[in-house]
Amino acid sequence: MSTGSRLALALALVLSTIAPPCSAALGAGFYKGKCGLVDVESVVATIVASRFSKDPSIVAALLRLQFHDCFVNGCDASILLDGSSSEKTAGPNLSVRGYDLIDAAKAAVEAICPGVVSCADIIVMATRDAVALAKGGRYSVQTGRLDGKISLAQNVNLPGPSMTVSQAASAFARKGFTVSDMVILLGGHTVGITHCSLFQDRLYNFNGLGKPDPTMDPKLVATLRPRCPQTATIDNTVNLDQNSSSALVVDNSFYKQIVARRGILQIDQELAVDRLSKSLVATLANATNFSARFGLAMVKLGGLQSRLPGEIRSSCRAINKRS
Repeated sequence: MSTGSRLALALALVLSTIAPPCSAALGAGFYKGKCGLVDVESVVATIVASRFSKDPSIVAALLRLQFHDCFVNGCDASILLDGSSSEKTAGPNLSVRGYDLIDAAKAAVEAICPGVVSCADIIVMATRDAVALAKGGRYSVQTGRLDGKISLAQNVNLPGPSMTVSQAASAFARKGFTVSDMVILLGGHTVGITHCSLFQDRLYNFNGLGKPDPTMDPKLVATLRPRCPQTATIDNTVNLDQNSSSALVVDNSFYKQIVARRGILQIDQELAVDRLSKSLVATLANATNFSARFGLAMVKLGGLQSRLPGEIRSSCRAINKRS
């Protein structure tokens, strides 16, 4: 059996065997026939394609949105809820984007088929569509999720950019992910951006020693310092994949960059040297099947489910009012 065939079989097995730990039964093609002849996934895809044509960076935004939603309390769209102490207000989520696209997709499906399609499913479908548009391959997604009713900033506990690989692996393990899953999901950084404040210490004062991080390519340090001056008053952004021709493409370039000591975030660079991850990083840097492997990992991420009661929200930004 070819590598492609084995990956296709593995994807099929993932889709058929992930057991949703809540009352919502997930399945590929869940909405088929539930909105007459309308293909719900195509409606969402059209909205995403329109946005992508104007703003290719929406791919990174949606990948981050899905991860930040699913990693907290399962993929329940709790990150979309407005409120003075909702997940949106947590520090790691203050720079999350893509809410308006999810609103637009929800409005489009509600106009055709009200009360059927969850916001949680729209996040997952939209992210898949964005990845495909960024040449990352198209993977099948499970649908049938319910939208959560609880969203609290205090529940947001996401892996941070300064974690060690061991610490990050432990955080992922608590959600049921292997080190391999973690490394592949972090490959989403291939289209990501970050703010200078999150890695500035690596350019000037790593570990308080007054010198740059010795694991960062000195040429990259020199390139980044003008973009991220030590006394900056504006927190500029930088591509996590420093290959300019690939920064908006979902591919394995990210791994090539970190192998070459051109990682931006500390956790990214450590992936290439830590004993837990360096072998896989080297493999992925030379792989031809990254898209398929990334799709598998995204399906597994989408399989994280909340055990709390849910609903199909009328608005993604608020729980339904009791009748």
